[in-house]
Amino acid sequence: MKIAGIDEAGKGPVVGPMFIAGVMIPEERAASLERLGLRDSKAISPKRREFLAEEVRKVAKYHILEVSAGQIDELRQMMTMNEIMVVSYAKVLKELKPDRAFVDAADVYPRRFAQNVREKYGASIDIISEHNADAKYPIVSAASILAKVRRDAAIRDLEKQIGQEIGSGYPSDPRTVHFLENWIQKHGSLPKFVRHSWKTAQTALKKHEQSSLSRF
Repeated sequence: MKIAGIDEAGKGPVVGPMFIAGVMIPEERAASLERLGLRDSKAISPKRREFLAEEVRKVAKYHILEVSAGQIDELRQMMTMNEIMVVSYAKVLKELKPDRAFVDAADVYPRRFAQNVREKYGASIDIISEHNADAKYPIVSAASILAKVRRDAAIRDLEKQIGQEIGSGYPSDPRTVHFLENWIQKHGSLPKFVRHSWKTAQTALKKHEQSSLSRF
């Protein structure tokens, strides 16, 4: 039996793409992942994550789906973020075609999330959906690590391209908010790699517009 784990990195940030990673391995070889001592990617240092990501790629098949900021904005006109997650998870499953999948639930109701992914996948498959699955199942931890490493690399690449520090990209990060406000002040608009539909982005734009009007 082939088992897979799926998790995401970048669902909540206002800056940059989201990545959904799937890792698949024959069940009889799952111990090779367990021996790596995998954990939730957020509980591991960046350097350790990069090392573990390379080790995972050596022993397992994987697929990583990138959903850009622009794609997220476009999709959010037609569906909720949870529905975007369902579609994205199903796409990764279609690439890997496992017999059983362990997924980190992107819904307050894990069972509902599993059912929705199964229906979108369109074929018979056993899906175990749980909150914090990345801390419970090494196969999901592996997916979490691959997604996080790709997400971090994408943000660092963006910083190199624009020659500015972005921070983590999350709305709660003061560096990210500072970046948005400075960019808008200089360019008068949001960059294409920012999720325009996010409240943080809209707030930064309104702040700039109000500041511009107050000068008259």
